[in-house]
Amino acid sequence: MFNNLFGTDLDLYVGQYQICDPLFKRELRLTLEDYQIYRTRPGSSGIDLTYDRGLMLTYSLPTHTDITVELLNGSGIGPADGSRNFDNDKYKNGMVRVSQDLVEGVRIGGFGYYGKEEEGGIINTMWMAGPDLSLTLEPLELNIQYLERRDDDPWFTFATRKTTTRGGFGELIYTPEGDNGKWYAVALYNWLEVPQFTKYSSATGHFGYMLARNFRLIGEYTYDFEAKANKFSVGFVSAF
Repeated sequence: MFNNLFGTDLDLYVGQYQICDPLFKRELRLTLEDYQIYRTRPGSSGIDLTYDRGLMLTYSLPTHTDITVELLNGSGIGPADGSRNFDNDKYKNGMVRVSQDLVEGVRIGGFGYYGKEEEGGIINTMWMAGPDLSLTLEPLELNIQYLERRDDDPWFTFATRKTTTRGGFGELIYTPEGDNGKWYAVALYNWLEVPQFTKYSSATGHFGYMLARNFRLIGEYTYDFEAKANKFSVGFVSAF
């Protein structure tokens, strides 16, 4: 990562990172339940908004507008092939993201992603886009994401199978004592659907207690509305 290139607010990231970082940092989420729409891949597509390799440029304007541009392999972070090539086709994908602070504690944003991928001589052309919103009114923080995706042929079948993917999530974080507090709570709702193929919706409640800055106890319950299934998790999260 290179900060303040040419004496400006331009930053450059090179290497391996999560595409969704400029939206919401999936890797730093508090819940065990994922932001499911970021990791959804229709058919046999290898493109999603999780890890990839490439370049990312970020620039902040005096108007409190943040602009992000990403150039990506579009093939995830799998191992290199026999030629030590980390990209599995000749195409590069791109994403542009713009966010704007309206007033203190209110941020809106939107992104667009366009790409191609090839498998067995068949090309899938796709795009995805969506808005997001963050509201912060201590001790509450609300994050909302919506995403729509269109693929020409994510099954790579020679017969074009246009596919639409829709989904999003809403996350409410409660920190009664602020960032330095001992405990917090999170409510998360996930929804996604690939018509005629996949549908998922769930509600999650999460509670955490900080024993130290790098050690927290957690308890979490998730209800899957489609499968009518329950999941309960307890444990700890630590980093050193």
